Amino acid sequence: MVSVFHPQTDGETADSPTLPLPPPRGPSTAPRYAADGVARLPLIYVRGFAGGTAGIDKQVDDPFYGFNDGSTHIRVGGDGNAQYYQFESPLLRLFAEDGYHPLVAGDPKAYLRSCEAASVDPATVWIHRFYDASADTFSKGAADFDIEAAARDLYELVRLVREKTGSDKVDLIAHSMGGLVCRSMLQKWSYDSFGDFHPTIPGKDLVDRLFTYGTPHGGITFAVGGGLLDEFMEDLGPVGSDIFSPEKMYGYLVPGVAYGTEAPEGWQPDRIPPEAFDPDRVFCVIGTDPGDYGPARKVVGPQSDGLVTIRNACVEGAHRAYVHRSHSGRYGLVNSEEGYQNLRRFLFGRKRVAIELAGLEPGPPDVDGRRTFRQAEVQLSVRGLPVVLHQQLAAHYCPVGLEPGPDGAPVPLTTVFLLDPLTVPADGTDAPVSLPSRYALHLRVSRLAEEHGLLFWRDHLAQTADWDDTLIVDVGHESDDPKGELRLWAVWNSQLPVAIADRDPAASSPLDPGLDAVTVPLPPSAGRLLGPDAALVLRPAIRD
Repeated sequence: MVSVFHPQTDGETADSPTLPLPPPRGPSTAPRYAADGVARLPLIYVRGFAGGTAGIDKQVDDPFYGFNDGSTHIRVGGDGNAQYYQFESPLLRLFAEDGYHPLVAGDPKAYLRSCEAASVDPATVWIHRFYDASADTFSKGAADFDIEAAARDLYELVRLVREKTGSDKVDLIAHSMGGLVCRSMLQKWSYDSFGDFHPTIPGKDLVDRLFTYGTPHGGITFAVGGGLLDEFMEDLGPVGSDIFSPEKMYGYLVPGVAYGTEAPEGWQPDRIPPEAFDPDRVFCVIGTDPGDYGPARKVVGPQSDGLVTIRNACVEGAHRAYVHRSHSGRYGLVNSEEGYQNLRRFLFGRKRVAIELAGLEPGPPDVDGRRTFRQAEVQLSVRGLPVVLHQQLAAHYCPVGLEPGPDGAPVPLTTVFLLDPLTVPADGTDAPVSLPSRYALHLRVSRLAEEHGLLFWRDHLAQTADWDDTLIVDVGHESDDPKGELRLWAVWNSQLPVAIADRDPAASSPLDPGLDAVTVPLPPSAGRLLGPDAALVLRPAIRD
C-alpha cells in the first residue's frame, strides 16, 4: 500500500493514509470538512492600517489586500549546508491544504447580493475591502478612513457571507488594526444603530472565532519620545493614527459611546466583555522581533514587534502564541509559517491542551539588598512541523515570571491546539481511527538576582539555565475512537531511554485524566529550584 506523509496533520504516521474528504459542496448540500472532521467555515480577512492616501491607494490595488504575500528563507539541511525554503502565503496554503478558494467577481458584497441563499460554497475566503471607499484611485475626493464605518461594513459582509453560504457562523482573521475593526463590530456595532444601520443579530452569534496577528489590543504606546516621534509618524502615517491611542479606543469599542468620549478611569482596552464575545474564542499571535520593522521600532522600544508592544498585543484571557517575527512586511507575522500553523490549528484543531505550572513555592528571599527572582523560557513544538509554534525567551524580551499567583494559583504557560490525524484502519473497515498527536514543551528555568536594578552576575552563568528539560506529550482518544475521551501520555526527555522519534505511547499506560486535568511532576532537579510539589498541569479538551 502506498501512502503519503502530510505535514499539516499532527502525528500522522507513514503507514496511515489520510481519510478522504467528503465531496465538494454544491447548493443545498452538506458543508465541506477539514481532514480531521471539523466543518469549514467561511474565512474573512481584515487588513491593518495603511496610513495616508498614498498608502491606501497602494493597498486597494491588491485584490487580496496583501494577504497573498509569501517569503523565502535559507535553512541548514541534514548535511550542514544551507537549503532553500519558502512560505507561499497564508492564502495559498489554505487553498492548497484545506480546499479553500476565493470566489469573487468584482465587489464582494455586490457579488454576494446576486447569489441565492445557501448557494455559495462555505469553504471560501473573503477580503474585507474597507479601504476602497477612501482610495483616490477609485473615487476622487473619497471619504477619509473611519474605523467605525469599517466595522459597520464588516457587519454587513459577515451577514451576507453567512446568509449566502448557509453557514451558522464565519471566522475572522485580522492583522494589526484589522483586529480592532473586528472588535468594534463584535463589541459595539453589532449592538448599536447608526442612521440606516440597524443590527439584528449580535456579533457573537455571527462569528465563531477571531484570530489576530500583531493587533494593538491595548493600544500603541511609546517607550521614548522627542524627535523620534516624527520618524514614527512618517512610517505609520498621520491620517487616523490616533485611533491606536487607548483613550480613543473607548469610543469605538463601547456601545452607546461617541467617538472621542474620554474613557473612565480603570477601563481596559484589551478586555472584551465576555457577554459580547467569549475570549476563549480569540487567538492572538504576538511578535517579538522589533529589529525588522523600520523607524517605528525606535520609539516603540525593544519589547515589541517593532510597532506593537508585547504586552499590548493580546486580549485578556485569549489564547496566544509568541513568535519571533516583526509586525508586518515580507518576513512579518502574517507571512510566517509560525503564524499560519497556529491559525490552522486554532481554526481546525479538534484537540487542545492548556498547560500550567502549579505547586510553586515562593521565590528565594532577597539577600544583602539583591532582589532574587525566577524566570522560565518556554518553547512549544508539534510533530510534523518545521517551525516552533510558541517561544517565550529572555533573548526575545518575553520570559515567563515564576511567582505563584494569589492563593498559590498556577502560572499559565500556553495552550496547544492539535489537528486530529484521522486515518483508515488497516483492516479496511470504514470507521476512521484517531492516532495520537504529539507535541513537546521545552522548559528552561533560571534563578537570577538584581542589584541596584542591574543583573548580579557573580553566581550566574550567561545563557545557562539552572534547570532545562523537555516534556514529550502524546494526545489521543480512548481506543482510537475520534469521539472517545482524550488520553494523555507524557514523559520527560531526560527520563526517556530511547530517541524521541522511537517513543511509543502504546508501550505505557496513559495518565489518569482525573476530573479535568492530569498532573505531571517535575524531575527532582527542578523540584529543588521550584519546590517539591511543583508540577505541570495539563488540561485536555475536545473542540466544542
